[in-house]
Amino acid sequence: MSEEVLINVGPGETRVAVVEDGRPVELFLERTMKDDLKAKTGRAGHSLIGNIFLGRVQRVLPGMQAAFVEVGLERAGFLGAREARCLCELTGLDEGVLPPISACVREGQTILVQAVKDPISDKGARLSANVTIPGRLLVLVPNQSGVALSRRIEDEAERNRLTALVEEMVERFNPMGVTGEPAGFIVRTAAIGATAENIAADARQLAEEWRKVREAEKRSNPPCVVFHDLDPVSKTLRDSVSAHTMRVMIDDADAFGEAQRYCRRAMPEMLERVQLFNGPGDLFSLYDIDGEIEAALEPRAELPSGGWITVETTEALTAIDVNSGRYTAATGLEETSVKINLEAVHEIAYQLRLRGTGGLIVIDFIHLNDPANIEKVLDAMNEGFAKDRVPTQISGMSEFGLVEM
Repeated sequence: MSEEVLINVGPGETRVAVVEDGRPVELFLERTMKDDLKAKTGRAGHSLIGNIFLGRVQRVLPGMQAAFVEVGLERAGFLGAREARCLCELTGLDEGVLPPISACVREGQTILVQAVKDPISDKGARLSANVTIPGRLLVLVPNQSGVALSRRIEDEAERNRLTALVEEMVERFNPMGVTGEPAGFIVRTAAIGATAENIAADARQLAEEWRKVREAEKRSNPPCVVFHDLDPVSKTLRDSVSAHTMRVMIDDADAFGEAQRYCRRAMPEMLERVQLFNGPGDLFSLYDIDGEIEAALEPRAELPSGGWITVETTEALTAIDVNSGRYTAATGLEETSVKINLEAVHEIAYQLRLRGTGGLIVIDFIHLNDPANIEKVLDAMNEGFAKDRVPTQISGMSEFGLVEM
């Protein structure tokens, strides 16, 4: 598999396309913030996602199981009870029980929160009290314990090696010793094959970032920003570049400089693979990414055997319908249905990954009678979504051929 990452920097936005074998499979867009947001965050033009704020609880709304938190922006951020659970003062709660928001925060309280969704229209940023600091190989989870691994690390031997390696690192030297706090770690996919030295270096860097957050918290008056996540280009290198990435093409000299600086600091092995595009026009035009994306985002997508799928997104859910068209396999209706359904699974996984679709998704497959064939389709679903960065839960198939995810 050939993988490239294309970064197009234009007026008011940065666009990123992950291209596999010449076909865009992921698309990210980060628009420049309004001037008032730039002034209040102290960071020009970047998304708020990943930033950590020292906030002040403005209002607690028990009926909504949520609170509004001042973070220094035009509108207060929204903190739901699920995202505030780690602040709960109640003891003995079952894991699956959501505590009342009033047991998590109180009006006037100062808390650390992280933006998980940018402000949009008249809504403020979506916030979480589950603060994390992401690195290239690890994610630091302050005030937690234990080691978790990315579900995309599938090899059992490698999972065991990485778990043992991180656990040993924490035992031998406490990377959080500078603050005296406990911390858990999530091992990212990029850590596959990493050495103990690489992982320890990443852990130390993350611990140092957290120390700076704590220092900023002590000397600052809320509401304010105490941690800025990376710029869009460096964030792309950290989160989207893998061992399979052959090259990263950037069509802006300043962004290219940012990428080089990040590579020297965090991933020197990628330095020679990051290239500046000097051609006429922009990268997306040269590679016809816009045309590919426009075709891919049509409501209807054709399948190789003549069938098609339709994708319709509403406020409540995304509905996908699978149609066989005129195709009929020589071996009969059941084999026709299996073939079209399997083709549909491949296209659905591609479409949802490219669109960045989340939430409830309902797929209406062509009806199957044989349980073994149903199992084939469900196995293909699990395999097809293994590459997706978004955690996915897939239900069984109902008697009507519906799969929820």
